[in-house]
Amino acid sequence: MHPVYVEGIGVLGPGIQSWQEAVYLLKGEHTYLPRKTILSPPESLPPAERRRASRGVMAALQVGYEACAMAGVLPAESASVFASSGGDGDICNAICSAMAAGDHLISPTQFHNSVHNAISGYWGIATGAMAPSSVVSAYDGSFAAGLLEAVSLLLTLRTPVLLVASDQDYPFPLYAARPVPDIFAVALLLTVTPLPGKSLAQIRIAGDMPFAERPGQAMSDVLLDDLARAIPAARCLPLLQSIARRDTGNIVLEYLPSQYLVLEVAPC
Repeated sequence: MHPVYVEGIGVLGPGIQSWQEAVYLLKGEHTYLPRKTILSPPESLPPAERRRASRGVMAALQVGYEACAMAGVLPAESASVFASSGGDGDICNAICSAMAAGDHLISPTQFHNSVHNAISGYWGIATGAMAPSSVVSAYDGSFAAGLLEAVSLLLTLRTPVLLVASDQDYPFPLYAARPVPDIFAVALLLTVTPLPGKSLAQIRIAGDMPFAERPGQAMSDVLLDDLARAIPAARCLPLLQSIARRDTGNIVLEYLPSQYLVLEVAPC
C-alpha cells in the first residue's frame, strides 16, 4: 500500500500532557509517573456547547488542535476520522441509572451526547470544518480500525486527514464491566505526500501480510505497557514510541481477536 506521512501528533492521557512530553517518556529520557489526566476547557466551542461537552470531547479537541498546529494545517481544512471503543461513560451511566430507577423519559441532549459519534459533531462546531468525516468503533481494536479508515480516506481524497482516537473512563457500576481507568486521546495528522521539514514518520500498511496472528509487542516501560493495555485508545503507544525513537521496522497493533494490524514505520 502507498505510504502515508505523519505531520503532526497530539496526545493526552494519565501523566502525559502533550506530544513533546510523550517523546521524553517514550524514549526513556524521563520516568513515566501515572497520574490523573488533566483536561483543558475547549475555548473554541460556543458557550452553550462548551457546557454540554463531555470530558471525552474536551480530550479529543485538545489533541486534534495539537496535531493540526504541529503540522501547520488549519483544523477546518482536513478531513477527519474519529475512533472510540464506546460512548461517553458518564452519560451512559446517567441514562442507565435513570432507566433502572424507572424514569424512561431520557433527555434527548443526553442521548445524542452519549454516543461515540458526538465528538465528530463537536469538532465540526468548534472548527467550522465542512470536510468529510468518518466515525468508527471496534472495541479494543478501535485505534487500528481508525487508522485503516484514515489511510483509506486519505488515499481516496488525497487531502490531509486527521485521525483522533479517544476513550474515557466509566464510573461504577459500569466500570465493573468495562474497567477503563481514565481518559486517553491521540491525534495523527496524515498526508499522502511529505510536507518539507515537517514530516515525523512514514507509515505503510504491510502489503503482502497486513494482518498477523501474533500479538502486538509490549512496551519497554512496564507502566507505559500497563497504560496501553488498560485504555483502548492507548494501543497506539507502540507506534508512537517507534516515531519518537525514529525507529525503522514493523509495528504490530491490536485489531480484531487473534488478528493484528502490521505497520511498516520509518523516520522521515
